[in-house]
Amino acid sequence: MPKYSYTAQSLKGESKSGILEAKDEYELARALRQDGLILIRAEPEKKLTKKGLKISLPSLGVPLTEKLFFTRNLRVMVSAGLPLPRALATLARQAKNKKFKDAILNIREEIVKGKSFSDSLTGYPNIFPELFQNMIRVGEESGTLQDVLRTLSQQIEREYDLRSRIKGAMIYPAVIICAMIGIGILMLVMVVPQLAKTFEELEIELPLTTQIVIGIADFLTQQWYLVFLIIFVLAAAFWRATKTETGKKIIDKLTLRIPIISLIIRKINTAYTTRTLSSLLAAGVPVIRSLQITSGTLGNIYYKSAITTVAERVRKGEKIAQALEPYENIYPSIVIQMVAVGEETGETSDILAQLAEFFEEEVSNATKNLATVIEPVIMLIIGVAIGFFAISMIQPMYSMLSAL
Repeated sequence: MPKYSYTAQSLKGESKSGILEAKDEYELARALRQDGLILIRAEPEKKLTKKGLKISLPSLGVPLTEKLFFTRNLRVMVSAGLPLPRALATLARQAKNKKFKDAILNIREEIVKGKSFSDSLTGYPNIFPELFQNMIRVGEESGTLQDVLRTLSQQIEREYDLRSRIKGAMIYPAVIICAMIGIGILMLVMVVPQLAKTFEELEIELPLTTQIVIGIADFLTQQWYLVFLIIFVLAAAFWRATKTETGKKIIDKLTLRIPIISLIIRKINTAYTTRTLSSLLAAGVPVIRSLQITSGTLGNIYYKSAITTVAERVRKGEKIAQALEPYENIYPSIVIQMVAVGEETGETSDILAQLAEFFEEEVSNATKNLATVIEPVIMLIIGVAIGFFAISMIQPMYSMLSAL
């Protein structure tokens, strides 16, 4: 039987990762449910064997643009009355991602054999998450598949726009930092060794800062291969930390504490929560199930845990707004107040959609301002680095000239 690398969540909101053998992902989900866990993500382990050595290969994901193109075009085809198997065959031919194309063709085959569209999607949780699966199921049961696909298209489009804005805001700082590091390494490798040789010939007593700069330069020129090893080890350790519950908690807690960044993180998670919950409720998914699915879509463990707890409290009879009150530290009070109004008027889905639009606009404005805020900080860091380097190299020369 194949092995699956999975991420699951308990009813208390605790995340758990591991590897289990299962016939398929259905059996894996059933096995985890028996242990009180809800399957969030599962990936089959792919292994490459060479000379007895087994290397795990990560599964590549499907771009969000592909999913958006698929959902939009499927809605158009369904509304035109095209049979679902034929529509899927056409979309499979248009898909650029091989993994996505194979998944669509397999789903089509299962539908031809008599399986429902929503049940066929459950075999591909990494491509079609629970949000997608449950909304399609509601659309099939209520005969509103076309409307559900329109809602899903809007959901994916909003998510894509949000990610694009965040990435766009990060490009400028990333380019500046990479350029600064590159120039610094070039100076340490090309210039500092020549100056160090001159200082050695003149037998000048070097201050501590100069010795530090020369030491770094010697390390980069003589043991440069260790730099790549250190970067690889640090990257692997960070990646591993993100896969453990403790590491995830530490990282997520730091992101909620860092000035400026924490504000954006809070707005992003609030936008995701309100948008996803709005889409699910509008599609007719029950409230408790909608909250559970929304919890699974959130990246920050504290937001995930909060919504999981809210779902349990709602199950016991509380309203969503009442269950959200203990989490005013991560969800703005306006969200709780507006949800309360929505529950009183019976328009929770519409109000959540309005809140989502508001916070998505807030994220857009915050990311636009991020470059403006980060620019002087980066300039200050560059100035300090250049100043330290200049003083370290000029100070011995100045001391030598003073002694003449």
